[in-house]
Amino acid sequence: MANSNLTNARNAKNDEFYTQYHDIEKEISAYLEYNPNVFYGKTILLPCDDPEWSNFTKYFAQNFERFGLKKLISTSYAVESKLYKSNYQPTLFEVNDPQFDEYKTRRNGKIFTLTRDKSGDGKIDVNDLEWQYLQGDGDFKSPEIIKIREEADFIITNPPFSLFREFIGWIFESKKNFVIIGNMNAITYKEVFPLIKNDEMWLGAGKNDGRNIWYEVPDNYVNFHKEENGKKYAFVAGTIWFTNIDHGRRHKPLPLMTEADLIKFSTKKPYEKYENYDAIEVSQVKHIPSDYKGVMGVPISFLSKHNPEQFEIIWQASGNTRASAPKEILKRLKYTPHPKDRGGCTIVNGQRTYGRILIKHRHGKK
Repeated sequence: MANSNLTNARNAKNDEFYTQYHDIEKEISAYLEYNPNVFYGKTILLPCDDPEWSNFTKYFAQNFERFGLKKLISTSYAVESKLYKSNYQPTLFEVNDPQFDEYKTRRNGKIFTLTRDKSGDGKIDVNDLEWQYLQGDGDFKSPEIIKIREEADFIITNPPFSLFREFIGWIFESKKNFVIIGNMNAITYKEVFPLIKNDEMWLGAGKNDGRNIWYEVPDNYVNFHKEENGKKYAFVAGTIWFTNIDHGRRHKPLPLMTEADLIKFSTKKPYEKYENYDAIEVSQVKHIPSDYKGVMGVPISFLSKHNPEQFEIIWQASGNTRASAPKEILKRLKYTPHPKDRGGCTIVNGQRTYGRILIKHRHGKK
């Protein structure tokens, strides 16, 4: 059912899966714990977030003063604009414009900003958000949103599942700091994995172990799992956070046992070598030997515990390996094509394993 929900989200016109407030709070708190001033004097852009639904906007608006923000910008996409793009001539509308036509609201995105105590109650919070209609539909790829992007220091959101590759490219084009949500499978994308390998992007501060995450879904969503207080919720497996903001979890050493002790107390057998790589198979993160000097293939979930001072990420072993890996990396790994590896999957005893990240101990500071 989880895979079905992800497919439904990808196929939906709006990809409207709404992250819950407490999940956002838990993740962002970790960055603040590591650096209390991480957001001080900064502008945050939430480019896929209508405050009517978005808990990202509500969370940062409510904590505007505590974080010391300079400005909060939230933009939303007008889903139904797809129907009218061909002959549409955009016009900027103020929210109280008496000439505003409901027909046109379906073609214009919205922009919400927060900079001041508009209500005069002595504090800056969600009640002080000011908004107007965008000139276009609010698509993050549009020139209008790209211009707004340049004003931001941080980009934080849950982007559409179906556009994750494009969204990552859009962020790195801008060279901004970011915290975003994606599916665990995105780790293996050819557009994503090199960024992780080169320490330009890493997993967020949460568990990031592929567990189920509950999302609020629109009223017309069919395959929801529960309903509480008139709201529908569905879970999606494999949801994780991606970021380039530092946090304490990524610098915490992974406690390990020696190869001899692991064989004696846990695995009960020696480690097997791959048939197509010069590396050993380590099927569980807890079984990574502390004293092995060669290359090891570990589960993708390893990245939630990756410490860049402790390990070097060499490459991934998947169906993308042969096509996307630089030749020098394949040479280093002594990769030999195997008839069953589908372009690079690790092979043990003639059988493919699940996707693997190929790593090596640094045995010293990075």
